[in-house]
Amino acid sequence: MLDIIVNPFITVLLFLYQILGGNVVLAIVVFTILVRLATYPLTLKQQRSAKAMQELQPELKKLQEKYKNDREKLAQAQMQLWREHGASPLAGCLPLLIQFPILIGLYRAIVATLAATPLQLLDLSGRIWVPDLSNLVPLDNKFLWLNLAVPDPLYVLPILVVVTTWLQQKLLMPTTPTSSGGDKSADQAAAMTRQMTTLMPIMFGFFALSFASGLSIYFIASNLIGIAQYAMMGKIDIRQLLGRRAEVPATPTKVEPALAETTSEPEKPKRTTAPSAPVMQAKRPGISDSRARRARAKGKAKG
Repeated sequence: MLDIIVNPFITVLLFLYQILGGNVVLAIVVFTILVRLATYPLTLKQQRSAKAMQELQPELKKLQEKYKNDREKLAQAQMQLWREHGASPLAGCLPLLIQFPILIGLYRAIVATLAATPLQLLDLSGRIWVPDLSNLVPLDNKFLWLNLAVPDPLYVLPILVVVTTWLQQKLLMPTTPTSSGGDKSADQAAAMTRQMTTLMPIMFGFFALSFASGLSIYFIASNLIGIAQYAMMGKIDIRQLLGRRAEVPATPTKVEPALAETTSEPEKPKRTTAPSAPVMQAKRPGISDSRARRARAKGKAKG
């Protein structure tokens, strides 16, 4: 059944190997780019949903505080919020699940293309759709210290596979917080996100340890391309890679100003001092007054 996927992959790999001067690693990298372009609509949907989930974290926290005592209303409010913004906590899983058949077909195609034994070479010749490409078999499997048909003996490629897969999962998987109100759907989504972020690097690292090194080349190239695509959509948050949550600025609580207690007495009006009226001093009896009295006394005596 997988021959429908494997045989076209083998033909494309051999064609790329021919036009790229017989370089197997370069052929695998270019083939990886073609696969990523073919699955780009799924990847774009995954990245947009992951970014939307990250931007909705403040709103989700508000809903959890608002409906912390009502699980049913909390679940309904979360679903409505996700639907309005086109986000989903499980959006990061679907593209990976769809790509699994492609990965399986790719693995078999690489193993078949890097055939080493006579039986494998015979099987490879029967899978090539273009007869002229049969002249390229067997391929040159050597690259640096590697034999691309077998696992890396120095474990360099498996380590790179684990690191790049972890980086990609950290970026693409939405950070869904655990519900404080006990919402099971949100808790399950958060748990699945954490499990995927942990299990995917381990699983691909096991593949790199067990299978042909050519498959590890594909994993590393695919992860780096995925990280580059995510970086093109926006800034990569270093705090997210370190496992830290971005701090959400708290809404300032409006505090009513307290009435100031006045301990001092009311201010007294300033005393305005009016200019004092000039004091009229009584005239002291002088010489003129005594003369007048004498004159009056003489007049009375004559009369």
